[in-house]
Amino acid sequence: MRTDHLPFPMPDRPHALNQEWRHLTFLHWRVDPEKLAPYIPEGLEIDLHEGQAYVGTIPFLMKNVRPRWAISVPGVSTFPEFNIRTYVKNGGKGGVLFLTLEAQSRITCAYAPRAYSLPYRYSKGRVKVQGSTYRWETKRKGGSHGFSGFCSPKGDEMEAEKGSLEEFLFERYSLYVEHAGNLCIAHTQHNPWVYTEGDVTILDNALTESFDLGITDPLTPDCVHMSDGVFVHTWNNEVVPR
Repeated sequence: MRTDHLPFPMPDRPHALNQEWRHLTFLHWRVDPEKLAPYIPEGLEIDLHEGQAYVGTIPFLMKNVRPRWAISVPGVSTFPEFNIRTYVKNGGKGGVLFLTLEAQSRITCAYAPRAYSLPYRYSKGRVKVQGSTYRWETKRKGGSHGFSGFCSPKGDEMEAEKGSLEEFLFERYSLYVEHAGNLCIAHTQHNPWVYTEGDVTILDNALTESFDLGITDPLTPDCVHMSDGVFVHTWNNEVVPR
């Protein structure tokens, strides 16, 4: 796994989990930082690109999630996930903040909120690959928070250029959470993203609409990208000094 592209070093200890993030569709909307501010924990600052805040809704397949020393378990280690995230920083160190992580994994949805304070919610869904098109759909129990659609690639594969919007959105190697009364950071390591632009049709997006972000058209993102994905190492939470 490459390290030359990382914006900061990874922890000097073994990582906790191996996993793959596969068949991702990145849907991003520009949002008013004032509408986003109520969702940002104390100690974090909204990270901006050219003065603009972004929120992303990202359907994908979590694959072969397992402890570093273990093998993947069929029916447990691979599941569809749909997350909504934004971009934050602490002391200049950029990362991701999740507003929700919707997953068809009862084990993950039971364990991750307790162990890491990640906002997982159980949601039944699927991510399906048909040729070069990714199709996805999810709903919570009772049919709420629906999200569905499909996306096809447009143009050639590429890596993000320095200073580009894509670098700002994709090249993130940490996440922040509030856990046990502390602001915490967890590091993630993977190779640089390889992606294409995408043509998307969103059929239902009650999931993104469930957050009061001032998005006027949840069916039409401001930018769309696709990626086959990456292999990932992740570390446990560390407390961020206040």
